[in-house]
Amino acid sequence: MFARIARRYDAANHLLSLGRDYAWRRKLVAAVCDSSPRDILDLATGSGDVAFALSGRSPSARITGMDFCPPMLEEAERKKAAVPGRFANVHFLPGDGLNLPQAAGEFDAVTIAFGLRNMADRRRSLEEMRRILRPGGRIFVLEFSQPRRWFRPFYFLYLERILPALAGLVTGDRAAYVYLNKTIRAFPGREALSAEIAAAGFEDVKSQGLTFGIVALHEARKPD
Repeated sequence: MFARIARRYDAANHLLSLGRDYAWRRKLVAAVCDSSPRDILDLATGSGDVAFALSGRSPSARITGMDFCPPMLEEAERKKAAVPGRFANVHFLPGDGLNLPQAAGEFDAVTIAFGLRNMADRRRSLEEMRRILRPGGRIFVLEFSQPRRWFRPFYFLYLERILPALAGLVTGDRAAYVYLNKTIRAFPGREALSAEIAAAGFEDVKSQGLTFGIVALHEARKPD
């Protein structure tokens, strides 16, 4: 499914979020850079927007973008090649979020933006992220969440009726965004996801709701 929409993925994200994806990504990147990591893994990197944004804020960090979908990585590489030399500290690799190829303790930070929802086993994916972090390393999860109660009728109407139709026009693949709607509605809210992160072995879990709660940024630390 992601292979089918790879070339139009960015345009669809910007349109369907009404441009809010830029602000969400800035929040994530600012939180990551506050901890001054040296080695960062951006899991489910997609077309690389988070990896590129991290590079702009932390040019001395080593950033690895990893994804399970080859056409998405091809899109990320195409974007990198369009600006030679600008993202020299960013490298892209294929990888499975349920069985990461890196050895234990390779990274100071792991980011995942709108990718945890697509993992077949969230607990296993979170445990893999914890494994490859160094002691004291941090995880940053930017993901859809459950909106504030007053906003839910408007939001779910948009998800069910408007979003698939718009996405179909932009990407030619309406079915992919029907899937998106279903995964968002079934995904846990902030408190429940925080509990899942803690159960996977992280501590100091905190979260922040964004845009009436439709998105949340979670941050947690691997124990020393």
